[in-house]
Amino acid sequence: MTHTTHEFNRHTDVCAALADPALVPELPAADGGPVGASVAWLRATAARFSSGETHRRRRALVEAELTRLEPAALRRAVTAGGDGEVRVRVVHALAEALEMPQPREVAEAVTLVAGVYFGGADPAADEAVARLVALLVSEDTDQWTLEAAANRIGLLVQACAATAALVDAAADGNAPLARVLRETPPVRTMRRVAARTTRVAGRDIAEGDVVLLDLAAAQTAHPVPLTFGAPPRVCPGRAHALALADGLLQRPLTAFAHLHHRAAPLLLPNAWDYASAAALAARGFDAIGTTSLGVAAALGLPDGAAATAAATLALARRLGRGTFRFTVDAEGGFSDEPEEVAELARRLHDAGAAGINLEDGRSDGTLTPVELHAAKIAAVKAAVPALFVNARTDTHWLGRQEEQTAERLAVYEQAGADGVFVPGLSDPDGIAALLATLVVPLNILYTPTGPDLAGLAALGVRRISLGSLLYRRALAAAVTAATDIRDGRPADLGAPTYTEVQATSGSVFMA
Repeated sequence: MTHTTHEFNRHTDVCAALADPALVPELPAADGGPVGASVAWLRATAARFSSGETHRRRRALVEAELTRLEPAALRRAVTAGGDGEVRVRVVHALAEALEMPQPREVAEAVTLVAGVYFGGADPAADEAVARLVALLVSEDTDQWTLEAAANRIGLLVQACAATAALVDAAADGNAPLARVLRETPPVRTMRRVAARTTRVAGRDIAEGDVVLLDLAAAQTAHPVPLTFGAPPRVCPGRAHALALADGLLQRPLTAFAHLHHRAAPLLLPNAWDYASAAALAARGFDAIGTTSLGVAAALGLPDGAAATAAATLALARRLGRGTFRFTVDAEGGFSDEPEEVAELARRLHDAGAAGINLEDGRSDGTLTPVELHAAKIAAVKAAVPALFVNARTDTHWLGRQEEQTAERLAVYEQAGADGVFVPGLSDPDGIAALLATLVVPLNILYTPTGPDLAGLAALGVRRISLGSLLYRRALAAAVTAATDIRDGRPADLGAPTYTEVQATSGSVFMA
């Protein structure tokens, strides 16, 4: 029977096809077991992994393996891996981290398989699959263990191909990896087969028809990259691939940026003066943020009205005398001139700041035009490449235009943002859907009514801010203590002693 091949290259059509349960990965015939394993068998197993009833359990196993791998450690491992071929170095670092036997042999075999995994045939690749199976399982293994091994091999093959493509595309320039992924996706075409009759973009598709999805063309006219899977979800190996690519490209990654690429997310408490920052640092927090509300309110000024530029810079200079890392909440940069925002960023960095937070919300309840905010980000990164730019969108914060969130963040990523921040977003499903579209780390504002730290970490959030919460709690505690004493009620007067505060806050001025 003759089947029709349908090609789609528009973003909306590709998304519709990916979301259609009638369109499934092609299932080539499985030929062979542990002894006769071939590339076709490996593809078939991977396809069952993507669409079968045991999909969730198998995906959970792969994700569990990746979760125990620190992206930053992979970056260091591949950086130290010498000058060998890119794909071999990628797989060797992963295989070693996964504690596979003979990681060098695994790496060389996987690179052979990767050459034909996405199409084609090669007897040498079939032999390589058999060698990999022999390394990872025994002859009397059960089918489940065999398929689990095949999934591990498939993971290495796809990591090898995707990371190598990313490195090759980015090697000739210094463009943000988010832009590279959009312009040159590692997988340029996706193939699906109709398991039953369906209809996509007004086109009838019969059972058995082949559907080709041109991902590269679909992404050129839309800012949001196409996501992994349907429904959209975060690719479990994305952070690892980016870390490996960064290591191979040997791009500078600051100590503060490293904090966003660990297995556990960065919890960032926000201070409003030197004393609060020093006290938090003394309790072991890896970095401290500032809160623009706290800085403004302490001076009797409105927040978000570009009224505290001088005070923000002065605070950064005080914090820079300490020994802790800090990042500065600079509202929208206190200007709509990108050059002026870049100059402020340069001064903050000179004062010792490791990062800057730039928001697109305005005091009148509107949003800065996306192109203008992207221009600010690009200007800052051009002026101070080492400064970590956390690009914040207030689409959720302002309670409207939420459909613009993914579009805005995609543009900010491509402008060079190192991370993105969406205050007001606390719904787990909404966070997961947004994460599936992002390349850079996502920052979420902690809220008692949303997921806890463990829940946010499980979703894939890489940075959790406390915002103005600590400042507001401090005000509440001060007022409560004073009124309790005045009104004769028992008061909770637990507090650091005068000597402790003096030792924490005064030491910087005695240096």
